[in-house]
Amino acid sequence: MTPLPNHMPHPLPEGLPPGLIRPYYQPIIAMDTGLIAGYEVLGRVVNNGVARSLGSFFADSSVPMDEHLKVDGYIRETAIRRIGGEEMPPLLFLNFKPEWLYHTGASGELQMLAMLEKYRLPPNRIVIEITEESFNGPMDILRGVIDRYRANGCQIAIDDVGIGFSSMDRIAQIQPNLLKIDMHMVKKSGTHNGYFGVLRSFSELAEQIGASLLFEGVETKEDLERAIQAGARYVQGFLFAKAEPELLSPEAFAPFVEAELASNLKRHVIKERHWLVHAEKIADQLMDMTGREDVVEDTDEWLERLLPALDESCIRVYICNGDGIQLSANFCRGTNGGWLREEQFRHVNWSWRPYYIPNLVQLSHRRRSIVSRAYTDLDTHEWIRTISVLVRDGVILFVDSTDNPG
Repeated sequence: MTPLPNHMPHPLPEGLPPGLIRPYYQPIIAMDTGLIAGYEVLGRVVNNGVARSLGSFFADSSVPMDEHLKVDGYIRETAIRRIGGEEMPPLLFLNFKPEWLYHTGASGELQMLAMLEKYRLPPNRIVIEITEESFNGPMDILRGVIDRYRANGCQIAIDDVGIGFSSMDRIAQIQPNLLKIDMHMVKKSGTHNGYFGVLRSFSELAEQIGASLLFEGVETKEDLERAIQAGARYVQGFLFAKAEPELLSPEAFAPFVEAELASNLKRHVIKERHWLVHAEKIADQLMDMTGREDVVEDTDEWLERLLPALDESCIRVYICNGDGIQLSANFCRGTNGGWLREEQFRHVNWSWRPYYIPNLVQLSHRRRSIVSRAYTDLDTHEWIRTISVLVRDGVILFVDSTDNPG
């Protein structure tokens, strides 16, 4: 095998810092195995032992695209040659700007496939990571290029989901294998419930399109916990390792990941059991009441007798029939801790709520209560859970209680 040169061929592209160009590798860890599943390839220029990122070079619009492609091609080939020499090669995440894919088209694809064949690296070990750069060219042509890479066995990832290029429309058209979540959302989700809600919605999006979530920028255990809660299959960040010139042992972080998953599991099992006990307590209280009165004639009066038994976390109660029609008024906890009656919700149809039909089907005499997952309340914007309790056939009590998703 012909060795690659250890430096860029001359003349060096304009705007490139002095030094040797090198690919650096940041590990990507799979949560299901704890092993390093792959590496993102990042360009570095090394001068006097100091490595500097090439991010500013690739972001410089004054540098001709051909010069960007020349440097990127060298970094890519060096990385492919390195990974191709592994007995069990990890995934190799290669960054592509949408404009590059469009510009190079079929010639770039053929060059890439030839490179993989040359260094005996199977295409299924390559992840084409489409960066967040805006793209105004014909989407159908770009989609055609991406589809050809996919047809040859490469996986497709979209970087920085939620900003820039990675709009929902583009995600729907490209149908990536992986969604890479922008690090600023992971950070802000620790202090802002809205961001955590958006993060968790990406888990549902990934599930619907058959993709996996990769969270980057994981720097602390708190970041990792948030990523796990939001459905991360893969994680990447300084908590594990920064980009380095050499590969690590696949098991380098396995004990740490196993311990963090075990801790997360224990914590959340305890929490879910607490909610089940809470729901069953309400069901027991209902049994005491319905034992004295088999038929609920006046739902509001019946709820008023239940209110004193509810703890402070309960913020709203109401009763619906099996068709989702609200039979009672809303009883909401006021700022002073007392209960307020809201008549305007009587006869509202709640069957459109995502949890309603599954809960209706599952509730029976064998299963008296169900607890929803945490979600953001429409009125208060607090995180809440809804407890559904079967009062009798065709009559369901709903209790909204505050929750902390963390």
